[in-house]
Amino acid sequence: MQTFSAWLGRLALWLLLLGTVGMISAMLVGVADVVGTEFLGRPVLGTLEFTESTMVLVVFGALAYAQDRRAHIRVELLYGHVGPRGQSFMEAVTHIVAFIFFALVAWQGLSELVYSWELKEATMGTVRFPLYPARFFLLLGVLLLLARLALDIAADIGRLHRGEAPPQPVASEQRE
Repeated sequence: MQTFSAWLGRLALWLLLLGTVGMISAMLVGVADVVGTEFLGRPVLGTLEFTESTMVLVVFGALAYAQDRRAHIRVELLYGHVGPRGQSFMEAVTHIVAFIFFALVAWQGLSELVYSWELKEATMGTVRFPLYPARFFLLLGVLLLLARLALDIAADIGRLHRGEAPPQPVASEQRE
């Protein structure tokens, strides 16, 4: 299971890096659009459509990596007032609820991907971007997150059974 977890972490990192490239690309296109519109009187066509599509990659590309690093935001009103077993229980419940939610997102994401692919669905604008790549990356990001959550649920249940506390979030400089 350690090997699968490490492989999943590397895949999540690659998807995060791809999302980073998407964010930088959207930023550059946005800057070019502003400069073109304000100084040259010629906007960059398709800026809105391109930015919309890359935002899906930026958001869903980071989910599995954030889960791998335990970097999602959490509210700790009760968390610090319970013992290790209680904390592991809270982690398990949170991960199970997240798994159910994102399983529904994956189910609908697959449905939308198939629909987009069959209809060759594209954005409505001056430049027509196909929608299926964004839907593919949404589904890929969610599937990676589901795999990570499944591993985390198994680990949470083991810690709950042993009475151990959950691990702390991994700081960026502590990356293996």
